[in-house]
Amino acid sequence: MIFKQSLQRELSRTFGATLVVLVTIVMTMMLIRTLGLASKGLANPQEVLLIMAYSVMGHAPTILALSLFITVVSTMARMIRDSEVVIWLSSGKSITSFIRPLFSFAAPIFITIALMAFMIWPWANGRLQDLRDRYEQRGDLERIVPGEFQESANGMRVIYVDKSEIKNLNDARANNVFIAHSTQGKETITSAQKGHIDIIKGEKYLILDKGHQLVIDNVKQGIKLMEFERMGSLISTSDMEQSIGFPNARTTLTLLKEPKLDNQGELSWRIGIVLASINLMLFALATANTKPRGARSSHLLFAILAFVTYYNFINVGQNWIASGRISFFAVICMLHGVMALSIFAWLARRQYRP
Repeated sequence: MIFKQSLQRELSRTFGATLVVLVTIVMTMMLIRTLGLASKGLANPQEVLLIMAYSVMGHAPTILALSLFITVVSTMARMIRDSEVVIWLSSGKSITSFIRPLFSFAAPIFITIALMAFMIWPWANGRLQDLRDRYEQRGDLERIVPGEFQESANGMRVIYVDKSEIKNLNDARANNVFIAHSTQGKETITSAQKGHIDIIKGEKYLILDKGHQLVIDNVKQGIKLMEFERMGSLISTSDMEQSIGFPNARTTLTLLKEPKLDNQGELSWRIGIVLASINLMLFALATANTKPRGARSSHLLFAILAFVTYYNFINVGQNWIASGRISFFAVICMLHGVMALSIFAWLARRQYRP
């Protein structure tokens, strides 16, 4: 009882501190990344905190798995350095006696990782995709910044306004409008003194007043210049193409119902992160060195390198399954199964040949 309580108390303190540090690091990295995307016009600046929150929630399974692994490695290293492991081994405990209290402590974490990987991960990725699609599919006039040339969503139109006034999405007015449009071998350049938005049959138009239009036909090698008092230019339609969800945004039930290669690859990642958290915890125990002398920070370097290597193998397996180079069950057996067998063999060797 004393053995179990002392070990779990040490694990709890270390896990809490490690989790706080890792979450802080990930939030900082996500904030820098999101601000960079917003500065390039690839993300809505008003949704930076929301994007960062969804990103951190999506990476929660990886954060928890890494926190648990570092916790076990750090705890065992501290106990070895203070000769506590030697004392427990001398009192009749074996290296495998640590497995039961470790699993007792880590069981809620394993369940949380599984729930986050199978439920929160696709949900957070789906929300991120919705935010990205909604921002990319916003109306062309909503993209305009006065004094800057702005390309349309389809890349076929460039719009410039000198001054603009937007009361709401359907009541925007602009002065000194310039539009360059290229399609089907024709280049159209339109300029007008004023412009405003009007909704006609569910489609959004930019109505231009008092301007000129130059049409250059590159096929027939002709040029036409016209002057107009009022002209309408289609900006966007109400029927927007819905993007197809990426595999990481699909629910686990969808992955099981539609066993396509990319879905199998995504499913292998979700199952793999859960199995990896179990294997890495046992791996930390199996590789715990009973020699108290050694570099104090070497265990942290070892933990990070081991986790990165295992995590990269999971990603490689996912890509190989998606490309059809290897089967789903082969990755599960060859990667996680072989890893588990190797760890148990290592523990058995430590048990009978300390």
